[in-house]
Order: sequence, then C-alpha cells, then structure tokens
Amino acid sequence: MTYEEVMKQAKGEVGPYCRVCPVCDGRACKNQIPGPGAKGIGDVAIRNYEQWKKIRINMDTIGDPVEPDTRITLFGETFAYPFFAGPVGAMRMHYGDKYDDEEYNRILVSACAKNGIAAFTGDGTDPLVFQAAARAIKENGGRGIPTIKPWNMEIIHEKLDLVFDSGAMMAAMDIDAAGLPFLKNMTPPAGNKTVEELSLLIHEAERPFILKGIMTVKGAKKAWEAGASAIVVSNHGGRVLDQTPSTAEVLEEIVEWNEGRMKILVDGGIRSGIDIFKAIAMGADAVLIARPFVHAVYGGQEEGVRAYIDKLGAELKDTMAMCGAKDIRSISRKMLHR
Repeated sequence: MTYEEVMKQAKGEVGPYCRVCPVCDGRACKNQIPGPGAKGIGDVAIRNYEQWKKIRINMDTIGDPVEPDTRITLFGETFAYPFFAGPVGAMRMHYGDKYDDEEYNRILVSACAKNGIAAFTGDGTDPLVFQAAARAIKENGGRGIPTIKPWNMEIIHEKLDLVFDSGAMMAAMDIDAAGLPFLKNMTPPAGNKTVEELSLLIHEAERPFILKGIMTVKGAKKAWEAGASAIVVSNHGGRVLDQTPSTAEVLEEIVEWNEGRMKILVDGGIRSGIDIFKAIAMGADAVLIARPFVHAVYGGQEEGVRAYIDKLGAELKDTMAMCGAKDIRSISRKMLHR
C-alpha cells in the first residue's frame, strides 16, 4: 500500500471534522474543536507549518558518497528514526466513529514498534482512554510512551499505576493540556502544576519522564528544576492558547539555554523528512508528528502507518545524503541557510 493510497482511503474514513488535506497545514480545520483545529482565530497551527518552510537547506554533494544512518538512542533505547507518533486521544470526539481509543492505540502502538519507532499515546476525561493506551503499550513489551494529562494529583497517581503495569520505557505529561477547552470545568479536573508537584510525580514515575508543552526558556528551566529527563517544545497545535509563536521560532533559544541538560523534542507542523532534518539541525534530538499518523491509521491501519514511516524515513535519508550528513549526529546548523 502506497502513502498516496493510504491518504485516498483515509478521505472516506475520517470525519466529519478533519478533511484529510493533502498537506496537513491547519488551514481547513483552523478553529474546529471538536476536531483537530486550534483555539481562537486558529492560526497557530498554520504558523507552525509555515515557519518550517521558511528555513532552507544547504546542499553539499562534493565528497565521499554518504549512506545515511538515521538511528538514534534515547535513554538507552534505540530507534530507527528520530521521530515519534504524537499523542492523540478522544478519537471519536475528534475524528469520527471508525475507531475508539482502544482500537486506535492497538493499531498505532503496534505498527510503530514493528517499524522501529514508538508512539506517544493520549489521555482523556474517560478513564478508558488511558487504560486502552496502557494496555496497548503492555502488549508491545512497553514500547510506547503514555502521556498523562495534568489532572489533580489523585487521578495522576491512578494513571501512574497503569504506567507501571504497562512496563512503558518512558512516561510523559502534556502539561499545556490545562488549556484544552474540552477539559475545562470537567471531572476529573485538570490544571496547572507546580514545580514541586511535578518533581514528586517525576520521582514516583521511576523512568525517564518527558514534559510536553514547553515554549520558553523560563518553562524549560522549570522542567529542569522538576527533574524532567526531556521536554517537548510544543504549543499543542494552537489548541490550548491562541497567538503563540510557532515551535520553530522558539526552538533554538531553548536549545541554547539547555546545553545538554535535558533531551529536547519538538512538534508542531512537522510534515516531512526535510522538516525533521531542519529540526535536528536546529538542535532537537527528535520530533513528534501527530495528525498525519491519524490519517495513516484511518487510511491503512498498520500498513498505513508503515507507509508513512517509510515515506518520512526516505525523505530524511535523501536530505541527509544531499547535505553530506552520514548520521543524525552529523546534522548541524551549518547545513541550514539563514
């Protein structure tokens, strides 16, 4: 099954809010919530996508032939590529009735594990969402990253029990999810977390812990103080706050402050292997991609996920070869044109 066939099939399976656009740039869904849209006027997702396209690449083909090695190691785990499937939850609310969260996670987590990467999984107001994610990760030998919403501490401890049972190699929290419109004033409650609360949670997790939703050096410092092993530079696709900068606009400032303290991942509008290359060149250790993996699952299940991973991997390898990068560590800022 080709990626083009996957996308064509997904058109008839996802709905009614997501249009499965040929380029997932946030324009068609804009401020559609429920659905994959952004908050307010809905231009943050669009800005995320556009900013990556403004960065250009320096070609260098004089030298020995390069057969790029795309593997990375993160907290002792080796992955075929420096990208992960991002967390998505409440599938029926946002993407139609074809899959519930259990079936979606079963397909995604398994397909990612089989193809050398891993999936971050979602969470939701229905406890079954996280339970299904944890179960899928357990079935795949812990090869997945369960992502907890910032509930109250009592609920978080219940989620941690599921993380332990799943044997997950890492755990995460999308700390910015406190701003999701459909989580406000609901039970269980979700909201901001103090450094002290996060520190306690990270200590209790007993595995590398990733804080997703960091957009400033100030936020990165707090994550470090709390003991995070990694952060994800993310504005949640504009779904939690309108009018933020794009992730590409803030990534390098955070990388420069970090100086290797934590691993840095980034998401937001990354749609190709070339975009992945740019993010790595700017200092990220890896990237997350969410919505296109939804299209892959709906368009071809595990085969669709494989087709998308193969597409991204081929694009990344081609870009590396044309820029003279033999492996991921060889990718540098000098390979970008500013």
